[in-house]
Amino acid sequence: MKHGKKYNASAKLVDRTKLYDIEEALDLAVKTKIAKFDETVEVHVRLGVDSRHADQQVRGAVVLPNGTGKKIRVLVFAKGDDVKAAESAGAEFVGAEDMVEKIQKEGFMDFDVVVATPNMMGLVGRLGKILGPRGLMPNPKAGTVTPDVARAVTEAKAGKIEYRLDKTNIIHCPIGKVSFGAGKLQQNFDTLLGAVVKAKPSAAKGQYIKSCVVATTMGPGIKINPNKVGGQA
Repeated sequence: MKHGKKYNASAKLVDRTKLYDIEEALDLAVKTKIAKFDETVEVHVRLGVDSRHADQQVRGAVVLPNGTGKKIRVLVFAKGDDVKAAESAGAEFVGAEDMVEKIQKEGFMDFDVVVATPNMMGLVGRLGKILGPRGLMPNPKAGTVTPDVARAVTEAKAGKIEYRLDKTNIIHCPIGKVSFGAGKLQQNFDTLLGAVVKAKPSAAKGQYIKSCVVATTMGPGIKINPNKVGGQA
């Protein structure tokens, strides 16, 4: 794959054979920014589990102390008093059958997080083929199926992110923007990785965190020493 001059220049700052300490890696990530926009910093963690087995799934959600730097638009499926609670908490969209129809017939997708009360999941289930592949289906483990919609909306807007394994046993998550600086990025990184380590399945054997890489949206990957993340050092 051919890269541009800016990418190649920033890539020269990174030693691809080295496993960096967290602080150094995030400082490098900030320095390797090449785009004119405020790039997102992402973490990619490969775990020593097999996602094909139900007892080795790793999934959850955590509120990043410094948020993600992104304005989060929340859709809530609710009725009755829960509608007012969701709206008061700042949800952009609240509805029931009307929202299902809007999504199905109009292709409406102007939201980043979907929250639902438990009694609405039968209705929301109709959207499984639309929301599921996009990672937007409400889930109790992520705290997005809950009777307390106000809290779910508040946490989503404060920087709550969901982490889950993909088919290759890797977790991909944003931890903020380059403009945060290395210090705030590390606080978010430590919070995320701490949650991932806590979520280690009892069925997991051997080394849990196999590899860890951070990168900006347009920048090169920077390898972190997997033995020094999530309180494992």
